[in-house]
Amino acid sequence: MGDIEHPMKIMMLGIRGFPNVQGGVETHAENLCPLLIEQGCEVEAIVRKPYQEQESGSRWKGVRFVSLWSPKSKGLEAIIHTFLGVLYAAIKRPDILHIQAIGPSLMTPLARLLCLSVVVTHHGPDYDRLKWGGFAKLMLRLGEKWGVKYSHATIVISETIANLVKKNHGVESFLIPNGVVLQELSKSKVALQDYGLTKYKYILMVSRLVPEKRHLDLISAFNKADIDGWKLVLVGSSDHPDEYSNQVVSQCMDTPNIISTGFLTGEPLKELLTNAGMFVLPSSHEGLPIALLEALGYGLPCVASNISANLEVGLPEECYFELGNIEQLTNKLVEFSLQPYERLERDKIRAWVGEKYNWYKIAKQTFKVYQSVLIK
Repeated sequence: MGDIEHPMKIMMLGIRGFPNVQGGVETHAENLCPLLIEQGCEVEAIVRKPYQEQESGSRWKGVRFVSLWSPKSKGLEAIIHTFLGVLYAAIKRPDILHIQAIGPSLMTPLARLLCLSVVVTHHGPDYDRLKWGGFAKLMLRLGEKWGVKYSHATIVISETIANLVKKNHGVESFLIPNGVVLQELSKSKVALQDYGLTKYKYILMVSRLVPEKRHLDLISAFNKADIDGWKLVLVGSSDHPDEYSNQVVSQCMDTPNIISTGFLTGEPLKELLTNAGMFVLPSSHEGLPIALLEALGYGLPCVASNISANLEVGLPEECYFELGNIEQLTNKLVEFSLQPYERLERDKIRAWVGEKYNWYKIAKQTFKVYQSVLIK
């Protein structure tokens, strides 16, 4: 526990906002920050004004929000907001400035010049995302390099990223994975009725509508599988609508058994996760996929592409298919749709993921990293 009389002051930067803001890094911060308070920290989250809901107020579960302006621009919002956030931190002088993700980590040298103690969390090589052009990829690579080189400590969320950081930059990191909160299963049937769904007879995918999530692979495989009585539900939206997100929504509208719900949170999302027949993540890029962990937290049978981040979750071999192989994915959908619902098996999945990816353990490990920085 931290010293109650002199709590460690943590400032979180590099996030759009929370709670209920779409994105893996945002979900990470939403779960981590309140538990850091339980460790004895004072936590201040610097959030982006266009994304933070006014209903969240200035405090949430003990976390104090500071909402700073940022342009709602795919290429500029993170770097401009982080720049302003570092200047704010220089005035407020937290014990630890914790920067999330490699894009915002581009500002790590500035934070060090301003004599701040900096911890960086590397959530994945974002320069591999398909949405970025050449200059943006270069800046993200530079953000990774400067983040791990100039921070006082680097946290990575997977062994894959730890190996990448060691190989490319010669830096040792702290491996602290993403986690999952085991929710009570929903008893509501409102969302099922609203979307015309039958319990355990639909495939679910939850993610932002960005190219690396490979929604079109899943749509193609679902159409080929032609599973009688089943539907496909895609939950999520795009922060910056583009040709790809429009194509996904258009294909959903053109196919009666495919539903695009847009961004969902709260009880509607819980209900869809509780009652799905399976969860699918066909993505080409992940750090350590929170959406997949959350689906496992509801005990769902899961199918995922065989990229290293998904493999690291540790699903049985039969749950994986070769990235981009539509035929393999089609066969998996058919195979999993024929499996009977087993409550006991789903309870086992929930217990396994809840133990392996526990946010309380993650918060304690993160607090220890902060302590190691402050005693140097």
